[in-house]
Order: sequence, then structure tokens, then C-alpha cells
Amino acid sequence: MPSNKKQNLFKRLWRKTLSDYVTAIAWSLDGTWLAASSAAGEIVRYEVQTGKATVLQAAQGESIDVLAISAEGEFLAAGGQAGTVWIWRLENDASTLLKTLEHPRTWIDCLRWNPQCPELAFSLGRHVQVWDAMTQGVITTLNFESSSVLDIAWHPRGDLLSVSGNQIIKTWQRQDWDDDPTVLETGAASEAIAWSPEGTYFAAGNSDRSLLVWKEGNPRSWRMQDFPGKVQQLSWSMPTENNAASNAVLGAPLLASASSASIIVWTKDNNPAVGWNPRLLDAHRGKVSAIAFQPNSRLLASAAEDGYLCLWNKGSHLTQTLKDAPAELSCLVWNHSGDAIAAGDNQGNVLTWTKTMAGKGFG
Repeated sequence: MPSNKKQNLFKRLWRKTLSDYVTAIAWSLDGTWLAASSAAGEIVRYEVQTGKATVLQAAQGESIDVLAISAEGEFLAAGGQAGTVWIWRLENDASTLLKTLEHPRTWIDCLRWNPQCPELAFSLGRHVQVWDAMTQGVITTLNFESSSVLDIAWHPRGDLLSVSGNQIIKTWQRQDWDDDPTVLETGAASEAIAWSPEGTYFAAGNSDRSLLVWKEGNPRSWRMQDFPGKVQQLSWSMPTENNAASNAVLGAPLLASASSASIIVWTKDNNPAVGWNPRLLDAHRGKVSAIAFQPNSRLLASAAEDGYLCLWNKGSHLTQTLKDAPAELSCLVWNHSGDAIAAGDNQGNVLTWTKTMAGKGFG
């Protein structure tokens, strides 16, 4: 069980309850509200300051598994068990249902907005469809072929779309969807993929208890292995600062990976043959369900089935533990400015924390 720490960087704001397991949370661009979804299929919008709830969709018996808000904050997308993608237009204090995309008998468990424009990529079994919110039309349908799609990641520039599944990762060029994709072989199912914030590095967490990292433009990877289980969670930090006492590469970000109850944070070594140096963060006593670096920071948040939300300074030192959830935590998300966190648990509780004065400028 994580020990209590003296620094109180964040304090709880409120707790609300959905009717079932909280599956996903998405923050508005300005941080004034958030949306949360459940395994019962409901989607609720909460005003952050007051906790006031607005039901966007009532429980309909089939889970909503993914939520995402577009880069400019104009659209909210949701998908799940029903095979439907819902898109709301966000205007001032209102959320208006703009479009429903029906795909019967297809469980949509992955969707991502392009970070540069309102184009939504989402999984459709062995395919990925890209949809344009401005024209409200399909741009392309990409055939992954070898297996069901397991994860999707846009490059920060918005010009590359990477898709993972069993054994391989394919990357398409946005300017020519019909061109053959670049293929990376992984040797296992890649359940989590992520580009670093500056777009220099690309990581894949795999079912064979390995982690692969590539530098953009180089087909050869660094391989880290012998994790306690599947590597199912990844998060990149902002680039690191200079530290003369370390052998870290100046400007390289930190990479956090989660497997079972363990978190390992990786630092890029100056020696290419060494690759990445690990640091084990061993505090949770249950499976880690989510990890995320604070935006523009190296403060790492982790949530786990033990019900604890932990904050790690510079991805290394346990700084604060938050035990406000009454059940196993299922997800966590920072707001865009990094001064608030929201998390959900498996009993339907949605919780928010805000930064205290002690946390100003921290991370």
C-alpha cells in the first residue's frame, strides 16, 4: 500500500456517481467541464466548479468504451459496444448531437482525433475509418488485414496515422491514404502505442511482455523485455532538462510503461547501445489501470485497482497518494492545463482533484 506523503499538491474537489463502471473520461479544452461514460452506456457532462451534471446519453445497456474531444475543442466523439460512433458539436454551454455513424456488430473500442484538424480515426474490426467532422463524410477506410485493430495513434504533426494489432504496426501517410503503409514487425500483439509529444520517438507495449521503441525514420528498435505481464499502458513526458549528473540524452522525454502492478519509467541513455535506462516505481498493490504525465511536465500520475492515485515527481519519487476512490480505479485523465485530474472507478464513481497552492509551479 502506498505510504502517505507530506506534500499535498492536489486536493479533492468532488465525487459523482454513474450507474456502472466508469470506462472513460474526456476534458473540455478550457477545463471547465468533463464528460464521463460508463459500462451501462451513459454519457454525462459535469461542470467542474459545481459538479452539475447534464446527461448527454442515458444508459442503454451497451457500454461506451471511448471518449475523445477534438484538438480545437469543437467536437466530442464516443464509441463502444453498440457499434455506433456518436459525435456532438460543442458550443458554449451546449452539446448538440451532430452525427451518429452506425456499424452494427462491430465493437468500437478505439478512436482518436487528429491533433491538427477535426478528423476522427476509429477502429472497425480489422479496419480503421477516418471521418471528417467538417464535411461529415468518410475520408478513407484503411485495411489492417492481419488482425483486429488494437490501438491507434496520430503523430503530433497530424500527418501520420499508426495502427497496431497482432504481429505488426502499420503507419499511413495522411497526404496519400492509398499509398502502401510503412510496416513495423513486433512479433506480438501491440496493445498500446504512443508517439512522444515532440514526435521523435514511437513506442509499442506488447502482449509478450516486451516494450519496443523506435526513433522516427529508423526501422530498428530498442527492445525492453521481461515485464511481469502484458505492457498495456504507455505515457510520454515533456522533453527532459539537462542534468550533468546523469547520462540522459538532453531533450529526450521520459517514457512510462505499466505492466500488472509495476510501473517502469525509461530515460534515454547517451549511449545508443544502452538505449533506455529503467527505474521501477513500486508502490501499487493492484494492477495499474492508467498512467499519464501532467501536460508540459514530468509529474506522473498513476491509478490502480488498489484504489490509489499516486503522483510521482520527475517520474521517480512518490510525492503524494490520493485515496478518495471507494473502489478499484479504472481510468484517469489530466486536464489540458495540468491543474486538475479526473478519475473513475469500477463502482461508477467519478472524482476530480485540483491543484493546491503547494502545487503551483510543481512538476
